[in-house]
Amino acid sequence: MSYISFSKFDGAGNDFVLIDARNTNIELTEKQVAHLCHRRFGIGADGLMTLHTAADGYDFEMRYYNSDGRLASMCGNGGRCIAVFAYMLGLGRKDAATGRQHMRFVGPDGPHEAEIMVWNDQADMGLVRLQMRDVVRREVRRCIDGWFVDTGSPHYVQSVEDLENYDVVGEGRRIRYNADLFPAGTNVDFIEDLPDGTLMVRTYERGVEDETWACGTGVTACAIVSGNRRLKTRGGDFRVDFDVDDERYRNVWLTGPVAFNFKGEVRLP
Repeated sequence: MSYISFSKFDGAGNDFVLIDARNTNIELTEKQVAHLCHRRFGIGADGLMTLHTAADGYDFEMRYYNSDGRLASMCGNGGRCIAVFAYMLGLGRKDAATGRQHMRFVGPDGPHEAEIMVWNDQADMGLVRLQMRDVVRREVRRCIDGWFVDTGSPHYVQSVEDLENYDVVGEGRRIRYNADLFPAGTNVDFIEDLPDGTLMVRTYERGVEDETWACGTGVTACAIVSGNRRLKTRGGDFRVDFDVDDERYRNVWLTGPVAFNFKGEVRLP
């Protein structure tokens, strides 16, 4: 009977199982990942990440799996959570000027930088920002009644009315499985401007096949499409900063909350 150690984190309610795989030969199967993420028979999570030793110049490598067990594309909230996990493992370095913990790592879509802006060791929560990849402007395109953009993971973004009562799961599933437009599937984000000037975002995530409480790459996609840098999700508030020129959205930084929930050991099926 095989047991492994794990930690549980969430980024604005988008929750993950994290495993330090640097000194092990662990190779989880699709079935095992799906079991660990199952909310009734396993730990329960929207996704699972393993942390690996990376090439020189990087503190670690991040591998991300959706809750269906499949190796997946970049996860923005996962990237922010694994930055804190790495900090707890003693990785990264402190910036002499700010006193903040910095790290460089390799994600599914390439290199990233992360900064722990605030962390409360007693409450096990804080604020983390993550540098996302650049987005080419010509690749942000109109699609159906919205826009399509890839921010490390593919996202379809559509503005709707009465988002609070909108059928996010039903409509999200219908669009996500549009094989003619999205042969590999897509995440689906619905947005609405709020009276306070922020943008509300609700996301249907592929691989989870349900609405999640927040999605980092989705929030980033919605900020780029709308131009609004202050966003709300069911799980918390975000800020997305970026520069834009004729060709690209550059220096894209996603900032939001992270919490460490618990750690333990679990038996592998």
